[in-house]
Amino acid sequence: MKPVAALLMGQSPDAARALATRLHHSPLIEKIIVLAPAPVEGENIISLVTAFPAAGMAFKQALQQALDCAYLMIITEPEQYTVIPQDIEQFLTVAETSGAGLVYASYYAGNRTPACIRQVCKYQLGSIRDDFDFGPVQFYAAAAIRQALEQFGTLRDSHWAGPYELRLKVSGVAPVKKIPIPLSCRSTEPSAKHFSYVDPSSRAYQKEMELICTDHLKRIGGLCTHAFLPVPDDPSPYPVEASVIIPVRNREKTIADAIRSALQQKTDFSFNVLVVDNHSTDQTAAHITQLAEQDKRVVRIVPERTDLGIGGCWNVAIHSPSCGKYVCQLDSDDLYADEHALASMIALLREYGCGMSVGTYRVVDFNLQELPPGVVDHREWSDDNGRNNLLRVPGIGAPRAFATVLLRQFPFPNVSYGEDYAVSLRISRDYRVGRIYTPLYLCRRWEDNTDSHLSNEQIVRYATFKDSLRTQEIRERQQRNTACFEHP
Repeated sequence: MKPVAALLMGQSPDAARALATRLHHSPLIEKIIVLAPAPVEGENIISLVTAFPAAGMAFKQALQQALDCAYLMIITEPEQYTVIPQDIEQFLTVAETSGAGLVYASYYAGNRTPACIRQVCKYQLGSIRDDFDFGPVQFYAAAAIRQALEQFGTLRDSHWAGPYELRLKVSGVAPVKKIPIPLSCRSTEPSAKHFSYVDPSSRAYQKEMELICTDHLKRIGGLCTHAFLPVPDDPSPYPVEASVIIPVRNREKTIADAIRSALQQKTDFSFNVLVVDNHSTDQTAAHITQLAEQDKRVVRIVPERTDLGIGGCWNVAIHSPSCGKYVCQLDSDDLYADEHALASMIALLREYGCGMSVGTYRVVDFNLQELPPGVVDHREWSDDNGRNNLLRVPGIGAPRAFATVLLRQFPFPNVSYGEDYAVSLRISRDYRVGRIYTPLYLCRRWEDNTDSHLSNEQIVRYATFKDSLRTQEIRERQQRNTACFEHP
């Protein structure tokens, strides 16, 4: 018997048939299994008809057909990808010599030229997001699949989570290995899915993924189920009740609007606006100084260090003698949606004992006209499981407010991407997060945003960093759960 079974999953039977025809000539492939909405006929093809190619039940049927081969090669979008014989040989060689349960690789986008190489992230303990990019091919060892299903149970009867659940279960019994060279080719660039997890139309999909992720965290000892802690008493003297914190560098077009938006807030408590000017070289400082002269609530802070990212600027503000008992975020590009946003955010901290509060934002252009996806409210959050599901999704939302005492205990990492996610993971582990589901914040998308027009290299670097944050958080949760089990 040849060593490899190929599994093609997609919505286009014609594309699956075309790829299956090419794969049929490989001397390494014993059989080709196709999951598609209509029958796919052809030599050596096992056609399984399903409206949901990624469904748990369909996936179980495919595995029953595949696991008499030593390896399973899964191609999730046959209409997009091409695989040549040399690719399959390389996957097989690495799988045989590494002992990995799952092997994957970077790929080419468009053409097989160096300029078209698209890198993917290295897999970590914290790579538990369901949108992890494995490239065109996931190459499994059948022995690892059998061991995972025997040890952790069969796949759930899901609509969309079959591949995700299989990957997480296999990662629990065998290593996941990235091949350091590009293999296979995608005909087009992958579409951006940054907001897919907050799209109301995908809510059922997201609940399935959350369930699979929660199962995985429970298996590996990383699930949080303990009661929330009270926010520590804070006897420190504070000059004001709350501070709006705005880190900024070279935002002369937007900083004045952001500061005015903060100053227009109506509250029954005292507040100030701490603008951390990270050594701007344009007219940003002049705008801040002018507004500070007009309103003493504006405090311009210039860090002594010149190597700070956004997280480092936050830490400077948090430890400033001007900082309030509570702090609320406002990016230098953005605006509060109305004059009651700050009061609403701080109320959750003052009145309900939350360690952190998160609002809802509306995505707009520079002229404040709404852009897709419109309102981003993060209704995937739940009070009982939000802190666990946060390990799966890209972010927690905005605006964000915190009890200062917690940020002084759990500082931001000194980076300009993912610093908010790191702190949100840590605080949500032990402290309640309050949510507001009406828009309080206008998030401007324009050409000068720091996260616009990211290169493949930047995307991979940022995603790898967030996975490292998840890895660290999972390990700390595992240690906490182990300690609680040993010393109840």
